[in-house]
Amino acid sequence: MAEAPVRGRRRGRVVAAAVCLVLGIGLLGGAAAGSWLSGGSGGADARGGYTAAREMWHSTPVDTLFPPTLNGSGAGPGGADRVWTRVGVAPDSGCAGALDPLLLKALQPVGCARLLRATYTDATSSAVTTVGLVFTEADADAMAALRTRFSDESLGDRDDLMPRPYAVKGTPAARFGDGQRASWTVRVLTDAPVVVTAVTGFADARTVTDPQPADRALDEGTTDAPVEAGLTYDAKGIADRVERALRKTATGTKKPS
Repeated sequence: MAEAPVRGRRRGRVVAAAVCLVLGIGLLGGAAAGSWLSGGSGGADARGGYTAAREMWHSTPVDTLFPPTLNGSGAGPGGADRVWTRVGVAPDSGCAGALDPLLLKALQPVGCARLLRATYTDATSSAVTTVGLVFTEADADAMAALRTRFSDESLGDRDDLMPRPYAVKGTPAARFGDGQRASWTVRVLTDAPVVVTAVTGFADARTVTDPQPADRALDEGTTDAPVEAGLTYDAKGIADRVERALRKTATGTKKPS
């Protein structure tokens, strides 16, 4: 008779342990499924999320990745509103020839699966910006390592690692070449296998001798010509919005851009 309560307590402990095991497995599975969005590695689900994001270059409509019009509320100098209109989309390609050789070398650890680019002009047609999405071959750990290197070595501030523009005939960007690059940004994402780039110049094809990295120039309050003309704001603002559209699409969010 005395053994019955003991057996009952043993069975209770076994059931409790089983419940904890099931809950633990569920929590681990949830963490793995969401880890690619936060930049961590999380097994098969994380790899699957990265694979899905990597395939967006051929499975997502161009108007979703590069909207025909981008609205930059408060994105200009002094908090002025900006509006950018797409004037052309480059054929999808590899990175060789479309990226500066030194930038291509810096991105070599993550590989290049595909490069997509589009060029925009501002409302006055005086500034032009090429924004790019480099879809890499890397996993979350490799993207995190590259981002750390870009940060530690300030690679995003080096003017010999600027992205190249995409000139579009018959538009304000017709003469947008390497010599016209005035401001730029290069961003290594860790929640998707993508590097976002943007480079801005004057539409009148003037040569710029002292280009400024957009993020650093704005953070430090630089007053160089690209900043005063609003070109750094264009590079940052367009990159921000294209990056945002990419993330919304990758996570399945349906909110308007």
